[in-house]
Amino acid sequence: MIRIGLDVMGGDYAPGVTVAGAVLARQLLPDEVTIVLIGDRTQTEDLLAKQGAGISGFEIVHASEVIEMGDHPSKAFAQKVNSSINIGFQLLQAGKIDGFASAGSTGAMMVGVMYTVKSIPGIIRPAITTPFPKQSGKSTLLLDVGLNPDCKPDVLYQYGILGSLYAEHVYGYKNPKVGLLNIGSEDEKGNLLTKAAFQAMVGTKHFNFIGNVEGNDIFDERVDVIVCDGFVGNVVLKQAEAFHELLKHRNLEDEYFARFNFENYGGTPVLGINSNVIIGHGVSNDIAIKNMILHTKGVIEANLPAKIKEFFK
Repeated sequence: MIRIGLDVMGGDYAPGVTVAGAVLARQLLPDEVTIVLIGDRTQTEDLLAKQGAGISGFEIVHASEVIEMGDHPSKAFAQKVNSSINIGFQLLQAGKIDGFASAGSTGAMMVGVMYTVKSIPGIIRPAITTPFPKQSGKSTLLLDVGLNPDCKPDVLYQYGILGSLYAEHVYGYKNPKVGLLNIGSEDEKGNLLTKAAFQAMVGTKHFNFIGNVEGNDIFDERVDVIVCDGFVGNVVLKQAEAFHELLKHRNLEDEYFARFNFENYGGTPVLGINSNVIIGHGVSNDIAIKNMILHTKGVIEANLPAKIKEFFK
């Protein structure tokens, strides 16, 4: 049995799209998976009824408060103990759900992580990642994409480990090729951070390091995981999203470029923590929520936290 917790109240268009996305996901999930809808019970029940969905395969846990996008993350998490995010982490910590997914406040989600499930011992800083499509149909994983704008070399080194484990156990890559994002492929290129990180990674036996890679390598077959700090990663991610929107507004349709749409993957797990927490985009629609739930199932089945713990023993 798998129990996936969903923050019904999280996201710019919640709770309407979150319930609609949960209904779409329910249609694709096996009976042994339960979606635990965490939010206002009356609104959730009404929305399920409007969708023509029964409560079979769902469980509703009432939450009377909402952490808004504009709230101060740590204050809101401490003060709004009956919020959907807070209750979601309570359920996760108690083992009543196997994973918790939300398109709500990223800041509040990270506060929840640090206060409840916490980082795996040995992990300096958790990370989040995003996939970029390759023409082969596979994806290149980039991390970090926003949690840690300032990193030290040892943090980037750990990202190589985390990204490699994620690529192997969730995406099914064998011996994933890990590159360090830089302004040139030569060994001596980069700033103080990337030069030091490169020296730490060269010759490592912890992951398959292939050296420095450049921005135009992100979509290339020669690399599977690309490591960078969260400042650079977030800029790259937002630029890719903007590029997709430009093509869309110009009515330029292409099967490959359609894969840049964040709706296709829905959310990303927080890597390096003791449980399964998936963060979605605040502007998620029902398709994105559906895919976030399906990805949560995949992360749970991969048992990623246990594999990371084993590595860092």
